[in-house]
Amino acid sequence: MTGGATLVIQQVLTALLLPPLLLVLASLLFGVLAWRGWRPGGLWAAVAVTGVTLLATPSASGRLMASLEREVPLATPRQAADGTLPGAIVILGAEMATGAGRPDIGPMTLERLRAGAALHRRTGLPVLVTGGPLASDAPPIAQIMARSLREDFATPVQWVESQAPDTRGNAVLSAAMLHQASIGTVYVVTHAWHLPRALEAFERAGLKAVPAPVRPARSTEPQWSDLLPRPDHLAESWFAMREWLGRLVYAVRD
Repeated sequence: MTGGATLVIQQVLTALLLPPLLLVLASLLFGVLAWRGWRPGGLWAAVAVTGVTLLATPSASGRLMASLEREVPLATPRQAADGTLPGAIVILGAEMATGAGRPDIGPMTLERLRAGAALHRRTGLPVLVTGGPLASDAPPIAQIMARSLREDFATPVQWVESQAPDTRGNAVLSAAMLHQASIGTVYVVTHAWHLPRALEAFERAGLKAVPAPVRPARSTEPQWSDLLPRPDHLAESWFAMREWLGRLVYAVRD
């Protein structure tokens, strides 16, 4: 099986196993069962729809994100837990934007690049970008990231890791490159909600990882408006649940 086919299967399974698609499919199934005479079906369909609605509220997405972000610091530490200093900056790819022109970085990837470039200016450390193709006909996201760092942030890129299909691959393949340069401790730049899984992956790959959180968003005092559903918060809830699913997979597999 090719890497592209594996990526597609992984994306399909993730979509099917997580809300909102899982709850939407459940509501359709229970709705059909109710229509065919199974009386509890209507109640379970309503429960599924309510679940989707709740996940779209800032209250739910904020709590899900906080459950991940509480494991990482709000600011970037200067050294690893054992006192060793980082020798490089690793920026993890996220999503890609497509349009009429050439492929470009997406909003989350842009946030990570901006944070990585700022960290490079403060520390002077060399930069590694990591991420493989996100679609069968697309260039590796790492190549697009390297181009953006040079053109948009005037930041040089020392290493481009362009094969990793996921976070575990980011860690394993980046570690192989950096160990050749005798680097054993790195800053890992990614979103705060993604850092717990990323740090686990890098530690397993043999690199001491110092978290460099992007846009940490601790939950604030609740407001009535937090109960109003919004599509962007449904996406945040999905990202958080995907992280917990990924951490479960890592725990079982490793």
